[in-house]
Amino acid sequence: MNNNLQKGPVQVHSMMSISDKEFAQLRDLIHRRFGINLTEQKRSLLVGRLQKLMRKLDLATFSQYYDYLTEDSSEKGLSELVDLISTNHTYFNREKDHFDYFSTTALPTIIEQLKRQKRKDLRIWCAGCSTGEEPYTLLMLMREYLGNEYSSWDAGILATDISDRALSIAKRGTYGSDRVMQLPETLQRKYFTPAAAGELAVCEQIKKEATFRRFNLMNTTFPFKKPFQMIFCRNVMIYFDQPTREALVSRYHQHTEPGGYLFIGHSETLGRSQNLYKYLKPALYQKGEL
Repeated sequence: MNNNLQKGPVQVHSMMSISDKEFAQLRDLIHRRFGINLTEQKRSLLVGRLQKLMRKLDLATFSQYYDYLTEDSSEKGLSELVDLISTNHTYFNREKDHFDYFSTTALPTIIEQLKRQKRKDLRIWCAGCSTGEEPYTLLMLMREYLGNEYSSWDAGILATDISDRALSIAKRGTYGSDRVMQLPETLQRKYFTPAAAGELAVCEQIKKEATFRRFNLMNTTFPFKKPFQMIFCRNVMIYFDQPTREALVSRYHQHTEPGGYLFIGHSETLGRSQNLYKYLKPALYQKGEL
């Protein structure tokens, strides 16, 4: 998901004004619903992002916009808001070290553990999957590792995000060739087909193994019946404050199998004070065995 307000100037014709009270209302709503911690430095960027939408909605003030959000039982307005303030910047094979570790260590370890337990339910969750590059890459690597065995496993990947816009791109599974070029050529040739000019489409064999769902990580309880052997939550928590991160990591821990892995972004850390997961290497943690 990589939720943040993009840096850089916002080009506007006439900047709407937002009062301290209005900014506080919206900032608190965004923090409460999405976990994103907006600082005072993001104030003008927030205004720049919202004013076009507000004009379209014929709302003259940010107080009216706040009322619109809180009175909308469909939450369509909140969905529009998170799309506007989210930056879904990602590409295939981003933070390549993680995918290398997944292929060479984490996946083989989990597979062998499941075989010893006479189980074949491989459960992986991409939490904050953005536009789909991460789960599709993992599925390709799972296919490569398991080969003809893959069909005998209850595998696939659950991929969730808060952004409807990002999820629609992920479900479509078509990307500019420049986004795909970071992958090894063997994977490009095997798992993509030409689409429109300059675009490549993820093959149906991979697409059908990804389950994309809208899900808010700020939910205080998670609805999953079974725990996961791996959770990927990369470049999401960097924009949360410490209490929000700690609460989320606690929920992840509850839904991680013993021996399971948690992957976070390379610019993130769980901190040395936490004792839920064992530190393995930068941005990689493991839940202790029973």
